[in-house]
Amino acid sequence: MPKPYSYDLRQKVIQAIKLDGLKIYEASILFSISCNTIGLWLKRQRETGDFLALPNEPPGNGHKITDWDKFREFAKTNGEKTQVEMALLWDGEISSRTISRALKKIGFTRKKRLMATANGMKRSGRLL
Repeated sequence: MPKPYSYDLRQKVIQAIKLDGLKIYEASILFSISCNTIGLWLKRQRETGDFLALPNEPPGNGHKITDWDKFREFAKTNGEKTQVEMALLWDGEISSRTISRALKKIGFTRKKRLMATANGMKRSGRLL
């Protein structure tokens, strides 16, 4: 999505139209902005009282898990269960894939050993 015009530029354009008496098409030529854009700014000013840009929030998914401390405690108490069972136990409707991503995000692992064991064979094929 394109970056919105700065607030000070918007102020200059609106001031040129309201105070200096420029017409919208003259202001559009002077500031190299579309007439439609200026019209939208004026409409927003009439409706809300200001011509501030709307927040540029990209569409995303609503996260099902928002309280991470609660989820860490939940993972500690139910860590021996499968992700499907954990999804059924969690408050609200949640998928096992969401549980999987959340467990990865908090660093929860099902591995019981911290260090990997050494291989019993050497590269030459002889036992250690």
